[in-house]
Amino acid sequence: MAKKNQPRGQGREREVKEFEEEVLQIDRVTRVVKGGRRMRFRVLVAIGDKKGRVAIGIGKASEVVNGVKKAITQAKKDLIRVPITDSGSIPHDVRLKFKAARIMIMPAGPGTGIIAGGSLRKILSLAGVKNVFGKRFGTNNRLVTAQASILALKKLRPIRQFKKNEPKKEEVKTEIAPKVEHKAHANPEHAPEPKKETK
Repeated sequence: MAKKNQPRGQGREREVKEFEEEVLQIDRVTRVVKGGRRMRFRVLVAIGDKKGRVAIGIGKASEVVNGVKKAITQAKKDLIRVPITDSGSIPHDVRLKFKAARIMIMPAGPGTGIIAGGSLRKILSLAGVKNVFGKRFGTNNRLVTAQASILALKKLRPIRQFKKNEPKKEEVKTEIAPKVEHKAHANPEHAPEPKKETK
C-alpha cells in the first residue's frame, strides 16, 4: 500500500538547470500552402548562466512549447563569453550599429545596476553583468535589438588584453642644464676684470 502521508513530489530529484531562460518574443507566422494557410509560432529565447555565458535562439513550431525547446537548443550552440570585471561591469564601452538598431553599452560603478531597457536589459542580466549603462536607438524590434546586443557583447575585449593595450602614462623627465664654463675672451681689452679678493 502507498503511504498516505507522503507529500507529492518527494523522492524526485529536481533537475538543476545550467542556464536560465527568458522568452523575449512570440510571433504568429503564417505560411500559404496548397491546402490553405499553415500557422506556426516563432519564439525568440535568451539563455545565460549569469557567469559570463549568454546566447539567443529562434525556434519555429506549431506549438509554443516546442518552439521554446527548439530555440533553447539553437542558443546552446551559439554561446558567447562576456568578460566581466570584479565590480560586475564590463571592461570598456561599445557602440554598434546593426540594421536599424544602434546599441551603446558603457561600464558603471558598483551599486548602479542595469540601466537599460527591452531585450538589452534581459540579455545583460542573463550574462551576469550587474552594473552597466545601456541604450538602444533606431528601432523597437526585439529580434533586431537582441541580435545587435549579442554582436555588441562579442566586441568586448578580455580584461587582460584590454589592460595591455591601455595607453601608458607619459613620464616627465627633468633635464639638468649643463654647466657653462667661462672661456678666455678672444679680445683681452673686452675681457671682464678678475674679481679682487677681499681679506
